[in-house]
Amino acid sequence: MKLKEILTLKQASQIINAEYEGDDNFIISGINEIHQVAKGDLTFVDHPKYYDKALNSAATAIIINKKVKCPEHKVLIFSDDPFRDYNILVRKFCSFEKCSKNISDSAKIGEGTVIQPSAFVGNNVVIGKNCVIHSNVSIYDNTVIGNNVIIHANTVLGADAFYYKRRPEGYDKLLSCGRVVIKDNVEIGANCTIDKGVSGDTTIGKGTKLDNLIQIGHDTVIGENCLFASQVGVAGCVKVEDDVILWGQVGVQKDLTIGKGAIVLGQSGIPKSVEGHKVYFGSPIVEARKKMKELAYLKNLIK
Repeated sequence: MKLKEILTLKQASQIINAEYEGDDNFIISGINEIHQVAKGDLTFVDHPKYYDKALNSAATAIIINKKVKCPEHKVLIFSDDPFRDYNILVRKFCSFEKCSKNISDSAKIGEGTVIQPSAFVGNNVVIGKNCVIHSNVSIYDNTVIGNNVIIHANTVLGADAFYYKRRPEGYDKLLSCGRVVIKDNVEIGANCTIDKGVSGDTTIGKGTKLDNLIQIGHDTVIGENCLFASQVGVAGCVKVEDDVILWGQVGVQKDLTIGKGAIVLGQSGIPKSVEGHKVYFGSPIVEARKKMKELAYLKNLIK
């Protein structure tokens, strides 16, 4: 999330009542979780496993729960609970905005676009030209939709990320401040759910087609001209390259890459990154020919 107003290191530290190391007037231009950081961003880290990743990332301001040497050209904010303090900053700069109409006054809708009855279009949504939004579609705040997009009934774009920290008293939610971005010529089936990024964009590439009953997790980026059949589930922070086909009920683990042109047959499970231009099957997946041979051997053993 890029900030709409200037925030200094001193101001950020005062908001969360924390000590810091660095120039009082150091400018923070964005607030992002570790998967989406860029120069000028503030992020957080609260586990030793990720200290090095955060300190060596593109982020230039880091909320951390350990006193460490400040890397060159970065600033540190010391907190006993970075997760909590990150949420405080997100809540301040990206608070929930109520909408009292089915189509918000701040929404921008392109020429030739049709929005059917009972659809909801939230604050600051942008919809391009010649789109069709069917009944009961919910488009949450800040979603961006390109031209010639079709979205079928009961689909939800921009619900919160499924991202929690487990605490003794229960689960603590990481607040979402990202967006959903749908490129040109995309078609999304009925009853699909596409979650907004935690702090960046969940993106569906140009020309991609989604069947009914599909879930796309936060911060996932799907390339151009992909084809997903019904009941595909994709976790967060996944990169799907162009021309990928996922057949029905394929499940995709978080934080991996599916290479360009890969085809995954139905009811397969993808636990790690896979190369493109191959056909896969199974759970966990292997190349389909190899899997079919394994199944044939097992059948013969039973005889």
